[in-house]
Amino acid sequence: MNRIIAGVDGSDPSLLAVDWAADEAARRDMPLHLVYAVTSWLFDVPGDPDAAEVRRLLLAGGQEIVDAAVARARGRVPGLEVTGEQSGGQPARVLIERAAGEAMLVTGSRGKGGLTGLALGSVAMQVASHARCPVVVVRETGPSAHGEIVVGVDGSEAAAGAVGFAFEAASLRGARLRAVMAWSYPVSTGPGDMQPLVYDRGLVEEEERRVLAEALAGWRAEHPDVEVVAEAVRGRAVRTLAEASAHADLLVVGSRGRGGFSGLLLGSVGHAMLHRAHCPVAVIRPR
Repeated sequence: MNRIIAGVDGSDPSLLAVDWAADEAARRDMPLHLVYAVTSWLFDVPGDPDAAEVRRLLLAGGQEIVDAAVARARGRVPGLEVTGEQSGGQPARVLIERAAGEAMLVTGSRGKGGLTGLALGSVAMQVASHARCPVVVVRETGPSAHGEIVVGVDGSEAAAGAVGFAFEAASLRGARLRAVMAWSYPVSTGPGDMQPLVYDRGLVEEEERRVLAEALAGWRAEHPDVEVVAEAVRGRAVRTLAEASAHADLLVVGSRGRGGFSGLLLGSVGHAMLHRAHCPVAVIRPR
């Protein structure tokens, strides 16, 4: 199918995610499907009549949460096709299963069961790490309308998918795209790839700019309407992207960079951005 899936649970962060997902569904002319995951025993058939009444009340309360979220999305974007459901199971697992083969999965940064001091909840981290489709985590940063999308580029396969997603997002919004490649010094990216201890900074920067230009070239041709600002910045990727996100409507990163371990599902930069970005974050896995 070709829908946008969003997780809801009645919390303020999840309602922000519903708003973001409704707007994105309208931009992409896609249906929006809202999912509320509840404990799986509510869908069992109880033998105890008292348990049956508790089950009925809890399911009715859950349906109120779903109905309110659906009404909110429809009110925000009149005419949008919006559906909703309750499903039994662990929330991250339910959302990942529902999003299989879909266009996008959207979640709030924290749910109603999270600790208020946490910048990111466990469900958001799990879906960003394991879902196969693009995942957008909507952080509680307040309304933003900067007219700019930021994408992190490093020449990796995962970053290539992120660049494509970012170009599409910028085109849909009529926004500027800022492509940022952060570099510090030559590092080994695998066995047999030892880098020299002494290097020419100018040559390294020139090489990084070349990699950045090549990463953007094909997408520029596909999206000639998008204004692109390409920046090769000497600095740490986490700090550089976090600073750029302060003036962005969306930050797009690959799930793993060229320096990551192959067994990791979510690299250190993506992990850090989910905690530190000043705007919604899209995590894109390799195609």
